[in-house]
Amino acid sequence: MKLKLTSDASGLSGKRTLLIAGTLCLVLLSTGLCFASGGNDEITWKTTDWYKVMNFAVLAIGLFILVRKPIANALDGRIESIKEDLRALEAEKVEAEKQLEEYNKRIATLDKEVENIVSEYRRQGEAAKSKILVSAKEAAEKIEEQAKRNIENEFEVARQKLRMDIFAQAVTRAEALVKGEITSEDQDRLVEEYLNKVVS
Repeated sequence: MKLKLTSDASGLSGKRTLLIAGTLCLVLLSTGLCFASGGNDEITWKTTDWYKVMNFAVLAIGLFILVRKPIANALDGRIESIKEDLRALEAEKVEAEKQLEEYNKRIATLDKEVENIVSEYRRQGEAAKSKILVSAKEAAEKIEEQAKRNIENEFEVARQKLRMDIFAQAVTRAEALVKGEITSEDQDRLVEEYLNKVVS
């Protein structure tokens, strides 16, 4: 809604002239009444009274002529200032209406933006969840593989130890058996066989 100012310069100056002329007539009439109520019982209009009225009229007209332009300029300046203020207010109103329309659009799309943000966070959460699950599965597989290797190593160490124990026991037993069953003749014969093998 635009504010419209219609100002007709000739109409305004004509109205001002009528207003000033009416004010002047009122001043002249009031002056006449003041002279008439001078306090004398007999009301008479003398020639000097005419001169006073004419003198006042000339003074009022001269004052009107002197003051008319500055007052008219001041009033015109005030009118222009008011017009400029109204133009500025109109521009501000148009800008405010644009901003209001923009805010209404943003408010209308706010729900959609919130929905988009929530869905984006959900998508990111799902991606992070799947990443965590994959890395956890890989870590579990590595731990399981390491545990299997550790168990196999422990079994191998236990087997080696068991073999060594069995071998040591077998050697001890064999030694005991051999010591118990070998005679001095057997020992001599074994030494001779060994020497023969070495010499030949």
